[in-house]
Amino acid sequence: MILSDKRILEEIEQGNILIEPFRKDCLGTNSYDVHLGRYLGTYRDRILDARAHNKIDIFEIPMEGYVLQPGTLYLGVTEEYTETHKHVPFLEGKSSTGRLGIDIHATAGKGDVGFCNTWTLEISVAQPVRVYFGMPIGQLIYFVVEGEVETMYNTKKNAKYNKRTLKPVESMMWKNKF
Repeated sequence: MILSDKRILEEIEQGNILIEPFRKDCLGTNSYDVHLGRYLGTYRDRILDARAHNKIDIFEIPMEGYVLQPGTLYLGVTEEYTETHKHVPFLEGKSSTGRLGIDIHATAGKGDVGFCNTWTLEISVAQPVRVYFGMPIGQLIYFVVEGEVETMYNTKKNAKYNKRTLKPVESMMWKNKF
């Protein structure tokens, strides 16, 4: 079950959902619009290695915007910091973003109960497109969890993306044992 706008507001009032900054005009019928943060990142190396710590170069989006190019993976970040203590948050693209040929995530659309951070975006484009800091980039929807959660994400010892950040975070796959 997906939370409605009224239910999202109730959960915010109860402290189960936190969105900073929160703007009521970004609340949809059953979602909340999030915006592109100030920073983008690209991997330094063209060939990535799942067992290596692949470093990224982070840069600020200029006032005149930045043109994304096909064939490059850009790591972006949401302007909004979120906390979800009772629900499963999902990040999806907006139809207006998709109609510009912008994909905002490759596979990482789901958050865990207890996720407390900004959202790193895995951005790719179908053709060159100029993006801007603060533009609507996606929407969060919240699902009800069935059953009790044993370990929330923000309390897991092996959670890789718990450190609060305003910048995109590279893959931490290299921390896994395989």
